[in-house]
Amino acid sequence: MAANKETAGNCRKDEKAGWIKKHLMESDTKYKKLKDLSREEFILPGTTVCGGCGGLEALRLFHKVLGKNVVFVNAAGCFTLLALFPYSPFRGSWLYTTMASAPAGAQGVRDALDILIASGRLKPEDDLKVVVLAGDGSTYDMALSSTSGAIFRNLDFYYFCYDNEAYGNTGMQMSSASPFGSMTTTSRPAGISAAGTINRKKDIFEIWRAHKPPYVATISPRHPTDLSEKVRRSTQYKGPKLFIALSPCPTGWIFDSSITMKISKLAVDTGVWALKEAVYGEMKHTYIPPRLKPVEEYLQKQGRFNHLFSPLRQDKILIDIQNDINSYWRQYNLAAG
Repeated sequence: MAANKETAGNCRKDEKAGWIKKHLMESDTKYKKLKDLSREEFILPGTTVCGGCGGLEALRLFHKVLGKNVVFVNAAGCFTLLALFPYSPFRGSWLYTTMASAPAGAQGVRDALDILIASGRLKPEDDLKVVVLAGDGSTYDMALSSTSGAIFRNLDFYYFCYDNEAYGNTGMQMSSASPFGSMTTTSRPAGISAAGTINRKKDIFEIWRAHKPPYVATISPRHPTDLSEKVRRSTQYKGPKLFIALSPCPTGWIFDSSITMKISKLAVDTGVWALKEAVYGEMKHTYIPPRLKPVEEYLQKQGRFNHLFSPLRQDKILIDIQNDINSYWRQYNLAAG
């Protein structure tokens, strides 16, 4: 009897060791250099979204990793313009939903696919990855309850938020993703509010992380290997995989479309946009700037912050913005410079 127990115990140890070895092999970094990125394109050029859209570049890279077997469940927003019936630039499938219900739509699609596979009407190898595609207006505001429910139910799906920090499709109105000090069409700087937007940006990463889903990450189009590696790592988990993509918007942020990638890089280098991931709630930063650049280098390149520099320089507001960034990095003992 004792021998049987010892044998069973050794078997369990061997199984655990085998699982750890397999997990470590799967976790090996695949995307280290730009040449590691796939050359295959799954979004055709010539779309109807604005030129220089940072969100579209992030989505293009995201799609390269997931491959062609994808169905997008789109919440009303800027990217609704990508697939105007009967035309679509996607090689995958597309479903349009209202602004607040994309995660619920994803639940229906995922359930339908699972039923088809269970009944033998769909081969497992023909299964589709279900991706919610939504802007910050839907993500941070209107569909937050629906998303929370989907995470709670452990829905096996991907969520891609293109965060351009306002309701871009309807005229750049303020959303709860709009940063302190920015100008939107509904938070213009005036005598009673020289800052424009007076609220701090909602921390959707931490709200999602509190649910302890399998995977949550922030990504940037200017860091394609970091982005691609995060998407690849997320594919090994079953359940919600959530991504927040920095999406510089030339139209709404008021800058020339030729410097979209420069804006994206400055967001990371100044510490405004932290690149990080969390696996079942355990968070780590995937890139730490060796020395934070002054946030003014990022702000001055965008017309939505012009009021902080002209006609009068708003030193107190600028200091507050810089202090917010410094406080963020200090809380993780990662005060870069």
